[in-house]
Amino acid sequence: MCRSSNSARSSDNPAHNPRFRNRPLLENSLALIAGCTLLGLFVGSFLNVVIHRLPLMMEREWAAQAAEFRGEAVDAVDRFNLAVPRSRCPHCGTAIAAFDNIPVVSFLLLRGKCRHCAAPIGRRYPLIEALCATLSGAAAWHFADPLAIAGALCLIWALLALTFIDLDTQLLPDSITLPLVWLGLIFNLNTTFATLPDAVIGAIAGYLSLWLVFHAFRLLTGKEGMGYGDFKLLAAIGAWLGWQMLPLTILLSSVVGAVVGIGLIVFSRHDRNQPIPFGPYLAAAGLIALFFGQTLTEQYLQHL
Repeated sequence: MCRSSNSARSSDNPAHNPRFRNRPLLENSLALIAGCTLLGLFVGSFLNVVIHRLPLMMEREWAAQAAEFRGEAVDAVDRFNLAVPRSRCPHCGTAIAAFDNIPVVSFLLLRGKCRHCAAPIGRRYPLIEALCATLSGAAAWHFADPLAIAGALCLIWALLALTFIDLDTQLLPDSITLPLVWLGLIFNLNTTFATLPDAVIGAIAGYLSLWLVFHAFRLLTGKEGMGYGDFKLLAAIGAWLGWQMLPLTILLSSVVGAVVGIGLIVFSRHDRNQPIPFGPYLAAAGLIALFFGQTLTEQYLQHL
């Protein structure tokens, strides 16, 4: 089984099993799913801002710290955070009006072009919004307990942001990964996804497993195979889902990462010395474990 004896007893009790869909919730499930899907659309729009701006905010902070360390005066810069300045077209610099910033809908109405300069709008923006909405609605459909739904939404949104930041910059910001570890432990105080002991062990084992792989690879090859952000991301997944889901997460992420990496090298002439971010594969495996981990693990154990 993928749960400890305490969680196994809780799974026998429908009131404590977040995957049990009881009759009252079923009667309201369509409204709940629609509400979470709509919420996911707008959160996805915000995630586009986070994905673009957070790495730039980090670079500004590093530059200021480096200048201060060298004893140089730090140049005054305009305010730049997740809220300021307003979103603008990257081509003409025109501020985007609220009615042109409706998730997915505005992209379709504008036919994927800026209203002012007709420059193409990146298709990734509506893709992230639609993906966030789909996964948010799936969380409302899959889980019954309101606390489990809230937790699943938080985990999904964080993993989406980390995935695309890592794809763009090969960075997994501590400002997301570290709070994600603590948030997972907090949600599991009430055994939302795993017992608290399983979650604590999951966080420790998640970090140490990749830490050991990292140092073993460096000793054998003299190269660094991954970054410390990957350790923290797997620790966060362990904190949310418990240590029992770590083998599945590592296996899925490694297999998918190897297949994609080999495909890039063979078909896209990707330089084998050019690093490939591992965070997106960890995040994808974590999402699979969130929705299907218990079922996959139980089916595997039944065939042993």
